[in-house]
Amino acid sequence: MTLYARFAAHVGTVLDSLEQEGSLTPGLDRKAVAVEPPRDASHGDLATNAAMVLAKKAGTNPRALAELIAPKLQALDEVAAVEVAGPGFINIRLDPGIWQSELRAILAEAADYGRSSLGKGERVNVEYVSANPTGPMHMGHCRGAVVGDALAALLEYAGYAVTREYYVNDAGSQVDTLARSAHLRYREALGEEIGEIPEGLYPGDYLLPVGKALAEEFGDRYVGAPEAEWLQLFKKKTVVAMLVLIRHDLGLLGIHHDIFASEADLQASGAVDRGLETLRAKGLVYEGLLEAPKGETPEDWEPVELTLFRSTEFGDDQDRPMKKSNGSWTYFGADAAYHLQKAESADHLINIWGADHAGTVKRVQAAVRALTDGRVDLDVKLVNMVRLFRAGEPIKMSKRAGNFVTLADVVREVGKDVVRFMMLTRRADAPLDFDFAKVVEASKDNPVFYVQYAHARICSLHRRTKEAALDLPETADLALLDDEELALIKLGAQFPRVVEAAAQAHEPHRIAFYLNDLAAALHAQWNKGNDDPARRFLLAQNPDLTRARLELASAIGQIIRNGLAIMGVAAAEEMQ
Repeated sequence: MTLYARFAAHVGTVLDSLEQEGSLTPGLDRKAVAVEPPRDASHGDLATNAAMVLAKKAGTNPRALAELIAPKLQALDEVAAVEVAGPGFINIRLDPGIWQSELRAILAEAADYGRSSLGKGERVNVEYVSANPTGPMHMGHCRGAVVGDALAALLEYAGYAVTREYYVNDAGSQVDTLARSAHLRYREALGEEIGEIPEGLYPGDYLLPVGKALAEEFGDRYVGAPEAEWLQLFKKKTVVAMLVLIRHDLGLLGIHHDIFASEADLQASGAVDRGLETLRAKGLVYEGLLEAPKGETPEDWEPVELTLFRSTEFGDDQDRPMKKSNGSWTYFGADAAYHLQKAESADHLINIWGADHAGTVKRVQAAVRALTDGRVDLDVKLVNMVRLFRAGEPIKMSKRAGNFVTLADVVREVGKDVVRFMMLTRRADAPLDFDFAKVVEASKDNPVFYVQYAHARICSLHRRTKEAALDLPETADLALLDDEELALIKLGAQFPRVVEAAAQAHEPHRIAFYLNDLAAALHAQWNKGNDDPARRFLLAQNPDLTRARLELASAIGQIIRNGLAIMGVAAAEEMQ
């Protein structure tokens, strides 16, 4: 149990006691009661809003209720002082021994410090990347890949059973285009002069080895054959080749999915038909006319009867077509069945999508609620674009033109850890700038360097201690640490709370934000030694204090490693 959870339990016990005494109305909803760090550290170590959120429901004054709660908290052995502030906030100051114990707990739990049972083993399917299998990964895919992978790791750390899934969109027209592009390269591999790649086909050189492999396997059998004879075959072969390429590129980022689910296989299995019939049996599908587009109606628009899902009954703006007028499935129709398939083995679904898919969120969430009778929830995290710069100048990309920046090239240039860390330095739904020069800059303005440098500094302490052959006591006397040093532990002790909050919000960037704050505090403490030698971590003339400060540094280093591990980033032991 975390420090904050333990005190939340103490507050709960106090409220129970007040109920039993008749001083508090029994059965009040306590969901909004929280124990957290005060905004101003000078106010204490912990704060609770219990009186503020319960007073109105209890028909009393917040400050009056706070005055009843405070003495009972004050009676706890762990508490040094309790103060009622303002209209009814309760600030708690803990005995210094609590923080010394927390430091020992960090060192004892090591890689497990911050690990939580919050998820209780509930099954979560996280689907991310899911780029069309039409070429190698490029930087347009990178952010969603890292956010999804870090979120999966975060949820596992918080006690959930996680499945990482990639949905292969291999049933759409873009895959037909891919097969035609591969056929062109196949003819080229057999010696044909193909000239400039026709408009509408994929021009990338990544299809050259695919064409060569097809030529080696089939010879000239399909050179002049009608498209109907080779399209499905070439499509299947080329998608397989693209998935090999995609897996390799994702592997460079340390990303490995548990499942690659095929849209083509889904449709061939009849799962989409079953999804439709499930909705029809619930009375949620009907044959009707699609509403005219909002705004200015196109001149050639005319109402057509379609198979529609009653998504408005689940909060969507309008009912959505599941089949086109020609009888083929809409993207939404296939998506609904795909999510039903995922929901059969999950308690929660999370999708990481590009911001350009914002318009489809409500309808898919509506379908999941309808198909699972509300048993499974779907959260969609929208990931905004990454703007690439080189020395301040923007880099323009066009996949269709074949001049995109591949993920593999970026990883080779700046490294996996830099790429992963940078993708988590902003909220997923905010734009992110990636400048090749700045992300490797040795500057406090570069969050990757700033956090890694903090960890490297801590590692240097242990090397210098060994080199100096300092004779240190076996056991640290943590009572020697002063208030400024204990403040570092207080910040470190927030890590388990940050993990749980980030997992509940499905926001892995919170880990990066926290690590930046922790690194800043470590650097600030370190730099005090530049002005005052007595503040340095290593004091040859004072082995007892040195040992205590080394324990402090080791604990902060452990937390940095734990946070970076969730992000999929290795902690640097020294800076090059």
